[in-house]
Amino acid sequence: MLSPDRLSLPGPEYLAQRHVLTYMEDAVSQLLENREDTSQYGIARFFTEYFNSVRQGTHILFREFSFVQATPHNRASFLRTFWRCFRTVGKNGGYATVFRSLARCRVLFSNLLTAQEYHCLLQLLCPDFPMELTQKAARIVLMDDAMDCLMSFSDFLFAFQIQFYYSEFLESVAVIYQDLLAGKNPNTVIVPTSSSGQHRQRQPSNDCSPLDGVEASLFYQCLESLCDRSKYSCPPSALVKEMLSSAQRLTFYGFLMALAKDQGINRALGALPDKGDLFLDPAMDQELEKLIAQVSGLSVSGPTSSSGDTANLPVRNSSRINSPWKPLYHRRKMDAESEGSNEETDSSEN
Repeated sequence: MLSPDRLSLPGPEYLAQRHVLTYMEDAVSQLLENREDTSQYGIARFFTEYFNSVRQGTHILFREFSFVQATPHNRASFLRTFWRCFRTVGKNGGYATVFRSLARCRVLFSNLLTAQEYHCLLQLLCPDFPMELTQKAARIVLMDDAMDCLMSFSDFLFAFQIQFYYSEFLESVAVIYQDLLAGKNPNTVIVPTSSSGQHRQRQPSNDCSPLDGVEASLFYQCLESLCDRSKYSCPPSALVKEMLSSAQRLTFYGFLMALAKDQGINRALGALPDKGDLFLDPAMDQELEKLIAQVSGLSVSGPTSSSGDTANLPVRNSSRINSPWKPLYHRRKMDAESEGSNEETDSSEN
């Protein structure tokens, strides 16, 4: 559904706000790159499928990081896809028993993983996803450099959401925080008792230290000014003010943790459900149950090895089902690669 805001903005400003040119440029680039695959279907059908995938949020699958983080919609789509693909990690192993029977690789389906293991999951969706972002998200949860500690899926996911979606905003917040700790204050205030009405710099408290953090009210004033002038995505300032209203002082990582736990900010971002509904997805559950039934049935009926285990894989069915997550040109490319490597893959599995 088209937003009514489009009528209140000039054309170029609306196109820039919605990053329409970014998607047009990417669509043309993808068309030229896959022109042989799309020639038999036509350009109109290609653009239809491309923008349908953008609308559905599946256009970011297996794309380079520069594209995944190019727009707020791309970032929200990536967060939603990561949640839907790996939410079973948080369900005490989820379907790990069934998948372990396939015995083709080490399965990461556990309710507690390290930062490195979460990074492996992120790279399944975006191969060049930077480790630095994963580590920053982990530090919000762990608040130290112990990157080998285990984290629950929900804790990591909400911390990762804040770090990934608001990455530029948080970089500026870190600078503001360090300035306040050092006694530098970017805000100036008018002192009411001054007859001259001069602007005076508010002096920081003498007891300000990294352990104590900074004054919450002063910190919020700086953040409010940052949100007003920032060109990047920022959390709603009213929600930030409400979140900080009960605190007198706070540390930088305490602020990040508060952002990650605030359900109002989560709802405003709109990519993930509330924490209580994090593992509820009836449509996906139904599809997974069908898959589990198929895999479980084939695994039980398949031949056993000489050692008595059931790790052998069933013979691959010749019929293939194209993933609805991939645009037309991507499906064609993947089908061709799969058909060309079918014999080699089967022989390696037996």
